[in-house]
Amino acid sequence: MNVSGRETTNSVSHFILTGFSSSPKMQLLYFGIFTATYTLTLMGNTAIACAVWWDRHLHTPMYIFLGNFSLLEICYVTTTTPNMLANFLSTSKSISFVGCFTQFYFLFSFGCDEGFFLCIMAFDRYLAICRPLHYPCIMTKQLYTGLIIFGWSCGFILFLTPVVLISQLPYCGPNTIDHFMCDPFPLMMLSCSKDTTTQFVYFTFNAVFMIGTFLFILCSYALVILAVLRMPSAASKHKAFSTCTSHLAIVILFFGSVIVLYVSPGSGCPVEMQKIVALFYSVITPLCNPLIYSLRNKEMKTALKKVFGTKIPVHKTSQMS
Repeated sequence: MNVSGRETTNSVSHFILTGFSSSPKMQLLYFGIFTATYTLTLMGNTAIACAVWWDRHLHTPMYIFLGNFSLLEICYVTTTTPNMLANFLSTSKSISFVGCFTQFYFLFSFGCDEGFFLCIMAFDRYLAICRPLHYPCIMTKQLYTGLIIFGWSCGFILFLTPVVLISQLPYCGPNTIDHFMCDPFPLMMLSCSKDTTTQFVYFTFNAVFMIGTFLFILCSYALVILAVLRMPSAASKHKAFSTCTSHLAIVILFFGSVIVLYVSPGSGCPVEMQKIVALFYSVITPLCNPLIYSLRNKEMKTALKKVFGTKIPVHKTSQMS
């Protein structure tokens, strides 16, 4: 009877995403800005993935992980930005019940995968710098292939439970979400009944995953920094620090905003500020990824020039050889 009761009270068939409340002119301005941002994000991350794919010098675990991370960023930003752009031009700004939870599932699954990939990349740097002699024996093709499969699939498995639990809550109105995407916390606040069990499971999952992965990454880079400080060569120190600072910049950008927003939701943070923080990790961070990795990495810049500058001659010479 409890289940049937939930079904009868669940009368909401769609949600309204208010997004950023402003005048029609400002909506058009937002549309132009975020269209440009989305386009640059796709171009930058695609360029990195293509460079890793085509340049044999980048066929190492570090760059293979980076190429997969760039593809993940493309999937991640695509879960929210096209719908947000459509809402800038729409008057209804509605999204179906199924569409809302589909967006919720893929956004947080890809976000979870991004956290795992940052852990994998930190682990790879730890092995390469702290265990250089054992690195080829440990980081075999079987291992890094398994890590890539783990990184892509784990988020989809883990986040299935929170999405199912929240989607089973009764929604009988109102159906307006004061956000530009289907965020889980506003969704739970719209439920007709406050299911403390679902909230506890969701918040515990967030806290364990985010804090756990963040601490793993910090510990890995702390060991890396200690190892780098012991290096006698100044050139080796500079190269190692350059790589690590690029990775840490992405880690701080991603985890900094996510932890603030999801580890302690509803802690007095204004709604507009929540939107800005969410915009930062869901739109801005994927844009910064190619900029940070390409501008601070000489090998990546060289590969990008070869692939997009002299692609045909390089390809011909490789065939002749």
